[in-house]
Amino acid sequence: MQRRHFLGSAAATTLGATSTFAPFVHAQGSLRPFKFNLGWKIESSGAGFLLAAQRGYYREAGLDVTIDTGNGSASAISLVAGGAYDAASADLSTMIEFNNANPSAKLAAVAIQYDLNPNSVMVRKGGPVAKPADLAGKSILGQPFNASRKLFPVFAKAQGFDPSGVRWENVAPDIGDTRFVKGDFDAAAYFFFTGLLNLKARGMGPEQLTVFRFSDHGLKSYGNGIVANAKAQTENAEALRAFVRATTRGWTECMADPKAGAAAVKAREPLSNEEIELERLRLIVEGTMRTADTRANGWGAATPARLQATLDETVEAFGLKSTLTVADLWTDRFLPAAADRRLKV
Repeated sequence: MQRRHFLGSAAATTLGATSTFAPFVHAQGSLRPFKFNLGWKIESSGAGFLLAAQRGYYREAGLDVTIDTGNGSASAISLVAGGAYDAASADLSTMIEFNNANPSAKLAAVAIQYDLNPNSVMVRKGGPVAKPADLAGKSILGQPFNASRKLFPVFAKAQGFDPSGVRWENVAPDIGDTRFVKGDFDAAAYFFFTGLLNLKARGMGPEQLTVFRFSDHGLKSYGNGIVANAKAQTENAEALRAFVRATTRGWTECMADPKAGAAAVKAREPLSNEEIELERLRLIVEGTMRTADTRANGWGAATPARLQATLDETVEAFGLKSTLTVADLWTDRFLPAAADRRLKV
């Protein structure tokens, strides 16, 4: 796994002494180590973290932040729970499943990244699926670890059909994408911003697809959040608070200026396509982040009703026997002040 340190530019503009973003480490200019896992490869799903690093916000907050790539939420959560990382970007449903099986881990989300859940099912226009209920009994591309597949039962129930008859196709994503374009499967389960661009790269543009986003069809769950382990929440609480504060600044600036976010992705991964990452980031911002709730409460915040829905929908979809409560999956102790979470546009 690739690992790099992002300390930011020494020439980055410093913050005023009265700013709520002021660093917490001052002694001899020392920086507190903090290890973060993106939960995925270098792409625009991590743009806010990468922009905060590029602009020196973590350094200004007193942190020496290591940002590593990941291999999905389940892997990232296990690494955080085991102490290899202080925190990660990960799907809240996957975290709930982990906490239910490992109650002593006490992982918690400390900020919401995707206010609207990005899980979806895509079908070709003019095909056998015209509405969600038509998915009953059809073949859908989606691996067992795929969050869209795991949450599909909640989506199906909201649309009034039985999900048990669906034939899931466990094919490696790259091969599966190509086969879906050829017509081998009736549908494909993805984060919508991943699927749209994966299929576009194989010649199937958005105009050829119908996207059933779970958040548009009954699902109230949050998507990814910043998930932290118990040690980060207790022994390294000030470092975690500083990380969330600087990250909030990075994401709100990404939302205001997606071109800067895509450029930060390109700077970290020179082989990435900046134009594609800009398109992806705009999909992420407009489709998951710029919502009525984030306009009212700012980036990173959560509401009790949505948290309870996230818990309830996960328990139902994953078939869990759970006694978890909202307090077992979320804390707002590490969020910055409301003024610092406010969207810039």
